[in-house]
Amino acid sequence: MSRWLYALGKAFFTVIFAVFYRWDVRGRENVPREGPVLLCANHFDWWDPPLVGTAAPRPVFFMAKEELFRYPVLGTLLPKVGAFPVRRGTPDRRALRAALDLLAQGQVVGIFPEGTRSRDGRLLPAQPGAAMLAVRSRAPVVPVAIAGPYRLFRPIRVRFGEPFELTEYYDRRLSNDALLEAGARIMERIRRLLPPEQGGAAE
Repeated sequence: MSRWLYALGKAFFTVIFAVFYRWDVRGRENVPREGPVLLCANHFDWWDPPLVGTAAPRPVFFMAKEELFRYPVLGTLLPKVGAFPVRRGTPDRRALRAALDLLAQGQVVGIFPEGTRSRDGRLLPAQPGAAMLAVRSRAPVVPVAIAGPYRLFRPIRVRFGEPFELTEYYDRRLSNDALLEAGARIMERIRRLLPPEQGGAAE
């Protein structure tokens, strides 16, 4: 990651989200100031990664679909701002290893457990990857809820929930059923932070 380029991008997107989307960010204090953290957010728009990365109080390394890295400019730029490729629809051991290595280094890794964008903004079931990272790394999970949609001059809300750990899965065999169950617990934490119109419980 290029720290200066990341800082420049964060400053740019801060202006975009503050001026054009009137963002409302709460709960930044829930992100631990140091050590590994797994940010798990809902996903319904391509704006989501820069929104979460800009709102977070620490630099965030994001998994991004590998197709983006095939474009000449993006393929060069994305790694400099902390993104690394992941193949969707199949277990990508290289991407999981990259994420685990970053967490072992005490970094913040961002992931969208649903694995793809929701067309209507409501939560989709989690894929196994986020739970696997949380259990194998034993890093605290911070749920992040994005309440949209993105509309010019209409507030976009970001809520960082309290960190939690999937301790009950640390010593269990990581079967697919166990990972899906653990993933559902992550999604439930996100759901609690969302407004009712997106299937959540928050006011």
